[in-house]
Amino acid sequence: MGRKRKGRDISGWLVVDKPAGMTSTAVVNKVRWAMDAKKAGHAGTLDPEATGVLAVALGEATKTVPYITDALKAYTFTVRLGQATNTDDAEGEVISSSDARPSDEDIKQALTPFLGDIMQVPPKFSAVKIDGQRAYKLARDGEDVELTARPLWVEELILVDRPDEDHVVLEMTCGKGGYVRSIARDLGEALGCHGHVKELRRIWSGPFEAEDGLTIEQIDDMAKTTALDAYLHPLETGLSDLPELKCTPEGATRLRNGNPGMVMASDVEYGDEAWASLDGKAVAVGIYKSGELHPSRVFVA
Repeated sequence: MGRKRKGRDISGWLVVDKPAGMTSTAVVNKVRWAMDAKKAGHAGTLDPEATGVLAVALGEATKTVPYITDALKAYTFTVRLGQATNTDDAEGEVISSSDARPSDEDIKQALTPFLGDIMQVPPKFSAVKIDGQRAYKLARDGEDVELTARPLWVEELILVDRPDEDHVVLEMTCGKGGYVRSIARDLGEALGCHGHVKELRRIWSGPFEAEDGLTIEQIDDMAKTTALDAYLHPLETGLSDLPELKCTPEGATRLRNGNPGMVMASDVEYGDEAWASLDGKAVAVGIYKSGELHPSRVFVA
């Protein structure tokens, strides 16, 4: 038998305003320790030097992580024009430079091709796997890393500020798997001047916003007390992009046992993914078929 995990059976989402210089994994470990939780995970890695929303799922809420990972996210970021780095951010070495500086109008026009469905090559220093190994590890070892372009949906990309001729501040809303560093790199190439990310902040992720996030200092101050529980968002928040179907106690029992359960009539179409609730609490996520939900994820009451 496996060793039983220590800690509290606590479920929900804690929104953290991640500071620069801390990895996403370190934030999750901090939250798990502070709340004495058995299980924790996050929805969407942020680079160590990036700040902003890191939504940490606890307990049963970890089963809803994929829905936050797939949700739209928004970033504000500063691009340093005139320099390309090997990491596509300010942490790397400058590998190319240019004295050219585009006008604001040039930049606005260059943003248009980055909207909608685009193909994006991840940074060489990224967690993408190549033959089972992380790209950043291969790059650090001096290997020539060749990454395949991946599809990305960019809903919005706008110029919000131009502090000086060397810097431009942009805001982007995009789907799953977007690399802001790649946007900065490719924009610099399109403008003929090179570019890399100097500062990056995720301002919202799905239903979670940075302004609602706790700082690491606040988490430390409330650590090992029940005070942090008051800041938990219910696990159902992670299902906000899916339609909700109400079920009876009998249907809930069947669903929690992994069987199809009857749900109340709604405008959800046959084959749609939805979640079933009883008294406002999530019971299961699954596929709707002819008055029943066929569960793929079940939540412990």
